Amino acid sequence: MQVNKNIGSFRKELIGFCLLLMFLTAFFFMEEIKTGPIMKDLPGTIVHINTIFLSILIEAIPFILLGVFVSALIQTFVSEETLQKYLPQNPFLALLPAALFGLLAPICECAIVPVVRRLIKKGMPLHVGFVLLVAAPIVNPVVILSTYYAFRNDLAILYSRVGLGILVAIVAGLFIYILFRKSDQVRWSREEMLSITENSAEKPKMNRLKLTLYHASDEFFDTGKYIIMGAFLASLFQTLLDREFLLSVGTDEIRSTGIMMGLAFLLSVCSEADAFIAASFGGTFSKHSLIAFLVFGPMLDLKNTIMLFAYFKSKFVLVFITLITVLVFGSVLALSHYF
Repeated sequence: MQVNKNIGSFRKELIGFCLLLMFLTAFFFMEEIKTGPIMKDLPGTIVHINTIFLSILIEAIPFILLGVFVSALIQTFVSEETLQKYLPQNPFLALLPAALFGLLAPICECAIVPVVRRLIKKGMPLHVGFVLLVAAPIVNPVVILSTYYAFRNDLAILYSRVGLGILVAIVAGLFIYILFRKSDQVRWSREEMLSITENSAEKPKMNRLKLTLYHASDEFFDTGKYIIMGAFLASLFQTLLDREFLLSVGTDEIRSTGIMMGLAFLLSVCSEADAFIAASFGGTFSKHSLIAFLVFGPMLDLKNTIMLFAYFKSKFVLVFITLITVLVFGSVLALSHYF
């Protein structure tokens, strides 16, 4: 059993190392690859997919590193007793602090999933963790500042983005509490289950710095493969989407809102840069559909959805996706009707 475990761990680390090596090679020698004989013989569409794929990875990797390092610090330094001490015991009172957590920790949607998973495994209630997951990428000083610069001539978009982000997060948290409060929706790996059942006294002792680095590297290789898959799919959609069709439906309020939400999901742009993408559609799509793009994208995108299915049970993820989609779509249409 121990031999099989070691072989599986070695295989996982080898695959992760090879993927990382491929990414670093493409990053440092991008120009040579683009102008080399192999790329010259490839169709322009494939070259464009490759360029977008690398740009998404280069944008996401620093935030993934931040997320897995924060997750490792939580694993090493934050105990279940600490969470129980500082979290409000009332399940409803805990929602607002979770929704505002992003003001203190500028973590975008690229990095929030491993952080929330680790907090839930440490004892944070599921509904509180997902309020944090939904709101933190929007209620984030860097995101707020980038949105301000992109829409400084129409600050109502900024206020609507932050306000709807907090509102949708809290309402989603209430629904998750009602539907899943008595169930465990996290997927536990075999190694994690063994670490719970094993006697901690038999484990080799490590200092906290070494333990943090160990957890961070393990989390990075585990998360990295899902980011790579999500980035590749997003690059396909960015290249192959028919932009003429998008422009043709931009004037209808309901259709344009749905189209911009779908676009936010497929493009998977980091929330710290998506405001400038949304601003580029300002002359074509309605203001409220731009708000839908800015609210929905940080909550759900292609690369995060792949990670959610990997780390949480499928039924729960499907309910969560449906819930967020309905809440964002309904709140944006209500905003367009009354304001």
